[in-house]
Amino acid sequence: MDIQSTFEALDKKFTSFGGLEQGGITRLLYSTEWNDAVRELESTFKEEGLEVNFDDVGNLTGRLAGSKYPEETILTGSHIDTVVEGGHLDGQFGILSALIAVKYLKEKYGQPLRSLEVLSLAEEEGSRFPYAFWGSKNFFHLADKADVETIADAEGIKFEDAMRESGFDYRQTDKVRDDIKAFVEVHIEQGKVLETENKTIGVVNGIFGQKRYTINLKGEANHAGTTPMSLRKDTVVAYSEIVNDLTKRAREIGEPLVLTFGHVTPVPNTVNVVPGEITFSVDTRHIDQQTLNDFAKEIEAKIQSVAEANDMSYDINLWMDEAPTLMDEKIINTIEQAAKDNVGDAYKVMPSGAGHDSQIFADFVPTAMLFVPSIDGVSHNTNEETEVKDLVKGIEVLKDVLYELAYKE
Repeated sequence: MDIQSTFEALDKKFTSFGGLEQGGITRLLYSTEWNDAVRELESTFKEEGLEVNFDDVGNLTGRLAGSKYPEETILTGSHIDTVVEGGHLDGQFGILSALIAVKYLKEKYGQPLRSLEVLSLAEEEGSRFPYAFWGSKNFFHLADKADVETIADAEGIKFEDAMRESGFDYRQTDKVRDDIKAFVEVHIEQGKVLETENKTIGVVNGIFGQKRYTINLKGEANHAGTTPMSLRKDTVVAYSEIVNDLTKRAREIGEPLVLTFGHVTPVPNTVNVVPGEITFSVDTRHIDQQTLNDFAKEIEAKIQSVAEANDMSYDINLWMDEAPTLMDEKIINTIEQAAKDNVGDAYKVMPSGAGHDSQIFADFVPTAMLFVPSIDGVSHNTNEETEVKDLVKGIEVLKDVLYELAYKE
């Protein structure tokens, strides 16, 4: 089979479900577009001779049973939903690459020793309802009914109503699958690292842990013309000092540490008043837990010292504290070897700065990821794109990895 033409045909077909005139897709959980896509995917799986199964919440699998170890499953796939005005590759490429890789292996080598299973997860993005990873969390019974039974989308449609109208419901069984021996997810990078370094494949060794803060500083609002500089309690000035010092420190520590001040609200936010209050966000991420913890302490200490030096009160609210997720070393090695075989030295072992379903899977089964480049690092955008030749290489690496995992003793 020709991998490129097979991918292009499948991508064109599935991009039509929620496809937008300007390009890209809006395909939200339990929407008409989502329903049409998963039902077409079900039909496509059946056409390829895969045994099809929906779980209670809408996760879909297509299974090629193993000949010698059918009770051992090698799982591969990603999520079927998108963000609003998203691209055609985020999530969808992971499913289609998995399907094509399994199709290729079946045609060339026949039945595997271990079962191969293509997975379409119901949801990852959290774009319609205020809940993310609904698909993967339900896969391992981590989702709590209480977290979603009262939530609704922007139009007031309740989560429960949308789910049931799509033909799905809450989990009806407590049994968690114990047959999965590996999970491999292929994804676009959603960043510029691979493109900048002229690499074709990213071998993902882990997913960043992250800490997110909301910080509030209170000084004193006063007249912009009559308040001397020496008598001001200007929270924007204090904020600027915090940003400057912590950014400098993050650069000293070096990659892969990242630090972002993404949201800021000064009060009263007008031209002729010294800002007496400010609220801002801090987002910091790293693949190593100790490094992340140590830098978080520096963040908190800097905020405290600047506030006290400027005679201000402060509040530090750490509202997200996610640990790093490390990928399985054996599968990483398998992906790295497949990358070498396919692209030579045009690959990079790297962490993922974005969250993925793999971070949920990794706590329960051996898991790893591989990336293909994103043009200009653009994702969650209708302009999201990757060179077709890079997409093909991603599929070729995946099918070699699946061959090692499912066809070898």
